[in-house]
Amino acid sequence: MRQKRHLLLPVILTLIILLSGCSTKVPKYQAKKALGPQINYTVTGIDAGAGIMASTQKALSAYGLTKANWQLQTSSTAAMTSTLDKAIRHQQPIVITGWQPHWMFSKYPIKFLKDPKHVYGKSESIHTIVRQGLKNDQPVAYTLLDRFYWTPAEMSQVMLKVNNGQDPRKAAQEWIKANPKTVQKWTKGLKKVSGKPTLKLTYVAWDSEIASTNVVAEVLRGLGYQVTIQAMEMQPMWASIATNAADAQVSAWLPTTSAKFYSDYQGQFVDLGANLKGARVGLAVPNYMKNINSIEDLK
Repeated sequence: MRQKRHLLLPVILTLIILLSGCSTKVPKYQAKKALGPQINYTVTGIDAGAGIMASTQKALSAYGLTKANWQLQTSSTAAMTSTLDKAIRHQQPIVITGWQPHWMFSKYPIKFLKDPKHVYGKSESIHTIVRQGLKNDQPVAYTLLDRFYWTPAEMSQVMLKVNNGQDPRKAAQEWIKANPKTVQKWTKGLKKVSGKPTLKLTYVAWDSEIASTNVVAEVLRGLGYQVTIQAMEMQPMWASIATNAADAQVSAWLPTTSAKFYSDYQGQFVDLGANLKGARVGLAVPNYMKNINSIEDLK
């Protein structure tokens, strides 16, 4: 019996290798054929609680795609970008939930689909939200957070380093060292605090928010604060500020992506305004899908 098993093992391993090899031979994108059947009428999304997922569900309905059997697949940012990477390497069709700033728009040849119904909004800003009472409790931290502002290009510098495998905190430290003039604008006139007071920042684990949260945390540490950061889903992140369980977050995409939570917790937080402008969310596809340029084209 042991001998038979020994003889069968190479055969089984060969079959596994052959089957795994076949699985990568997904047909390339075929422009002359309907897109839906090629990708099983599926939009590849991210975390279920993300605002862009709710907006995408609205978009599928607004454009009549739910009636045409289109569906939104929940995964994670890492899983979505991994699937995108594989599709592009094999010239396969794919539709993803995309947002900018994000390193994928620098690394991959992808494009946003036009949104003539403006379901996703024209453009967004990322706002800094702090708990009530922070201005009185920690005026130095409040002022720094109120002044924090940078550009999509600056954010992308940190995101690319993290995507290339660098520790987020290390990437933030290097960016701060390389951009003293920008950091000086945020910290001008602020004196280092004594006693090492604690601060907690919460964030959604998107590449953009990992970058901004780590940069802000490092600047606050330089001002004498003991800062902890914690990744959360969108709703708990907003709840943490509203209940004073956390002090601040720099991850509020407005006016569309975070609209529900902004409304739900209105009056329980302080909005310090935009820390980045020119953000955008929507559906995106690889550039080689030349005949797919609008969400309407998915039908």
